[in-house]
Amino acid sequence: MQVRFWGVRGSVTCPGPATLRYGGNTACLEVRCGDRLIIFDAGSGLRLLGLALAAGGETAVPATGRPKPVDADIFFSHCHLDHVWGLPFFQPAYEPGARLRLWAGHLLPDLTLGEAIRRLVGHPLFPGGGDFFRADIGFTDFRCGDTLSPHPGIVLATAPLDHPGGGCGYRLEYGGASLAYVTDTEHRGGALDPSVLALAADVDLFVYDCTYTEAEYAAHAGRGHSTWQHGVRLAAAAGAKRLAIFHHDPSHDDPTLDRIAREAEAMRPGTLVAAEGLTLRLPAAPATRPAEIREDDGTPWLV
Repeated sequence: MQVRFWGVRGSVTCPGPATLRYGGNTACLEVRCGDRLIIFDAGSGLRLLGLALAAGGETAVPATGRPKPVDADIFFSHCHLDHVWGLPFFQPAYEPGARLRLWAGHLLPDLTLGEAIRRLVGHPLFPGGGDFFRADIGFTDFRCGDTLSPHPGIVLATAPLDHPGGGCGYRLEYGGASLAYVTDTEHRGGALDPSVLALAADVDLFVYDCTYTEAEYAAHAGRGHSTWQHGVRLAAAAGAKRLAIFHHDPSHDDPTLDRIAREAEAMRPGTLVAAEGLTLRLPAAPATRPAEIREDDGTPWLV
């Protein structure tokens, strides 16, 4: 399994000199499971992924030099704008022969994913109402808690998340490797969400909504996001091999994320701060699980 981050921000894009190293695009994660392409969320980072796919890269056909038609599954955590607005700018959606299967588990019974996307690309928000799409695009609605098998050997466990309007977390398993993708969600006090713990149990990589620091969180309670410190606690309790701090607040510039990276490494060694372009192969080399982590005040927190 290979994982690449194309967008790591939450809420709104924030390009500029202050975010050059970590990136300013919103949530999009590319996962390669053998020759299958799995994508989590369609934030603005999806545009960059689409350009890379259209250029060929690993998908080029040696005999012709032309890229193969893209065949991909896109799984949405939810449908707030920062997680969907890359779709109308995803080049493969305009390519005849491309096949895109879009999945969501948080909308039923009030809405379907197809209806939500048609609203996104419909008048007066977007020209053409989606009529310009030329790919074969299918929509699948499921219910959070279902187990999905989109292709042989690929299994996704799902669970509901605590976010306004609902959300869905995922645990992807393929070829002995595992990934948990858990964004956007809010913790309640110091409690560790059992559903999140189950998704993250012993995974190779745990990608978690770490929008705020704990010092910032009080001013944003109820908005459906968590903190990097709580992410560290979850990762330790779940036995996740590595935590990726993700869904960065747009106000967190490169120096701020550098500081978070240092503090997170001190709190639980091996923790990383996701950045655009970061590519990881799973499973990684075995890492030593820390016997304890430390809070900011130095109080031991045993796992």
